[in-house]
Amino acid sequence: MKKSTISDPFKEAREGKGFGEMNDQNDPVKMVLGHKDVRKCAHNWKTFQSGGEEVGRIVVPSEVHIREIRQIPFEVDPPEHKSYRDLVDPWFKRPLESSYQASLSEIINEVVDEALDKGVIEVVEGFSLKLQSRALTLLLNIPYDEADLWISWGTHVFRSEDTALDGDKANILYDYIDAQIDKAIANPGDDLYSVLLASEVNGKKMTKEEVKGVLILTFAGGRDTVINAVTNSIAYFADHPGSLDRLRAEPEIMNTAIEELIRYFSPLTQMGRVVTEDTQVCEHAVKAQSRISMCWASANRDERVFDRANEVVLDRKVNPHVAFGFGTHNCLGATHARQIMKILLTTLTQKVKSMEILDCKENIEDLDEFKRKVGYDSINVKFNKL
Repeated sequence: MKKSTISDPFKEAREGKGFGEMNDQNDPVKMVLGHKDVRKCAHNWKTFQSGGEEVGRIVVPSEVHIREIRQIPFEVDPPEHKSYRDLVDPWFKRPLESSYQASLSEIINEVVDEALDKGVIEVVEGFSLKLQSRALTLLLNIPYDEADLWISWGTHVFRSEDTALDGDKANILYDYIDAQIDKAIANPGDDLYSVLLASEVNGKKMTKEEVKGVLILTFAGGRDTVINAVTNSIAYFADHPGSLDRLRAEPEIMNTAIEELIRYFSPLTQMGRVVTEDTQVCEHAVKAQSRISMCWASANRDERVFDRANEVVLDRKVNPHVAFGFGTHNCLGATHARQIMKILLTTLTQKVKSMEILDCKENIEDLDEFKRKVGYDSINVKFNKL
């Protein structure tokens, strides 16, 4: 088995009973595994709620004990959700602008050039974390140097080496965002903090807490996921040099290839919801106020939907993956993530002849009955110039 392989631990349960079960800090989660069932639950926001009373409960692992601020628009349901989403969507669609893409290209080229100059690099912290952090300065429209601080925090916002959820570490982010909001209040600019502080939702100025909710989502939601997507891409092309050659020869399949890699990697395994009424999931009764999760990673390997589901098919014609979520709460940062992937892969085809994995330590998520590789804790790769 190649080092870049990400297996499907959900197959037996998905094809058998359709769901899995895990205990999350004594707050059990019923994991929905099939593609059809995942989309059905994601679409039904009335029964499976994001904006419940307990902030942080829809995340798996739950963040109830480390967060009191509601992430916006992630933890808000319709009709309020639409008001927030309509406000922030134009900002998060800026990666479609040519000037944004030019700046992002400069950032990514610098990271790739650095890897080529060094020859061998530890990709998670030495490549992916740098790329993600520097690209985030562009999304927030703040000075590039600010990324150095975020890089110093390490790869995880809410986790430390030995703790799944680290409240002290989370507070570093929260205190930082508070300080940036206060700075924007004192000296407004054209950054995301200032734009939000000057905005209205339903005729009312956004509060500091609401602004903080958008920023926590932006920092936390786009960190591990982008790092996993970038690192897994490097690993895949190192393991499959012919695929990098193919993208070089057939740039017209680039967008299709990106969607396929995202499907295969599924950088975020699952996302939870709180059940609002007694109902059924996969013909199994679930109680009101219990939790379910929509397992994107399992749905994206459903062989009833995807032919050769456990292979990367770069020119896959039909690809209804749910790696960016589905329904009302589809990923706010998807446009930014897709542009990162597109420019990264294009840059690799232009500058990198081949890559070689020297050694790696896999990042395995423990989901009770399931153990899923989501990426790497570390991976040393040799980069060879074209």
